[in-house]
Amino acid sequence: MTDQELLARVDHTLLKADATWPQVQALCDEALACHTASVCINTCYVKQAAEYLAGRVAVCCVVGFPLGAMDTASKCFEAKTAVENGADEVDMVINIGRLKNGEYDAVREDIAAVKRAVGDKVLKVIIETCLLTDAEKEKMCDIVPAAGADFLKPSTGFSPAGATFHDIELFRRCVAGRCKIKAAGGISTREDMEKFIALGADRLGTSRAVKILKGEQAKGY
Repeated sequence: MTDQELLARVDHTLLKADATWPQVQALCDEALACHTASVCINTCYVKQAAEYLAGRVAVCCVVGFPLGAMDTASKCFEAKTAVENGADEVDMVINIGRLKNGEYDAVREDIAAVKRAVGDKVLKVIIETCLLTDAEKEKMCDIVPAAGADFLKPSTGFSPAGATFHDIELFRRCVAGRCKIKAAGGISTREDMEKFIALGADRLGTSRAVKILKGEQAKGY
């Protein structure tokens, strides 16, 4: 794949707790120059980024991040506010504890409620695969599309491990085209990017892509 074909699938990401507006603005400038799919940022900067980008690059944000353990109403409020402020896409984290409890209806409704809150905007669902068994991952491959979400995503990048090739293969097999797939967390080389796409990822979430493709040393998630 060409550099531009790869970048067109990238959510160019900055989710650090100490991220400043000048850093987010620089991220937006890189996204504009490189024609990435979106910028992915925390909700506090959505309004500024949406005004700055003026529709030239999509604005993605994270909700219930990174733990997913807050109540559904809080996630919905955050998601609705983000959309009102200009977010085009929302990445939410599931309630992992409720999944572990076997409370599948509650997990599905948590996702469905956030989808209702964002309306026709894109919703991506992060399930934090490094904390799950394969059986739990397979269960989420049914729950996420059933709840009306647009993408299934393995990782926040803030847990002990990120996306693996095994996870994306499992997603493709079990989702069976019912929703799209985003690989995120730990993508560190061009080869990683190309392999995740070859295995079935429609989108890549990483803070490193621009530097990787420029041949620069890249740190982050």
